[in-house]
Amino acid sequence: MKELIEFIAKSLVDHPDQVEVREYGNGDHIRLELSVAKEDMGRVIGKSGKVANSIRTLLRVAAEREGKQATLDVIEPE
Repeated sequence: MKELIEFIAKSLVDHPDQVEVREYGNGDHIRLELSVAKEDMGRVIGKSGKVANSIRTLLRVAAEREGKQATLDVIEPE
């Protein structure tokens, strides 16, 4: 699932080398944190969060196929 989020994010942004996905949790529930370059935040979030919500939907479907639950947080760069 981490690889899926990395692939999607790198496809959307101008600076794919700054895409970072961290995975937390074990067992049936996994939490992923996505961070990108500050200039790319708009591309990952989208208008009214539509892109981020679409990524979350794809993540949920992939997790359900493996019998797990997954959540995605987009972390604002410092």
